Amino acid sequence: MTEQLKTSMKVQRARLDLTQAGLAERAGVTRKSINAIETGAMVPSTVLALKLARALGVSVEELFTLEHVPE
Repeated sequence: MTEQLKTSMKVQRARLDLTQAGLAERAGVTRKSINAIETGAMVPSTVLALKLARALGVSVEELFTLEHVPE
């Protein structure tokens, strides 16, 4: 089985009423990076995942999970 990274980033942003640009500013990255992570086009580094979780006030485990994908 293959695993795919899933994120609750969009839900967490909505909870805080943050735009992609607002979260990007808090985490010190570009809005384009936030969009790429939310759409699954980019997998964040460990450091970036920690920064995003801190910026959203959640744990990394709450923000990112691995989902089994049938082959």
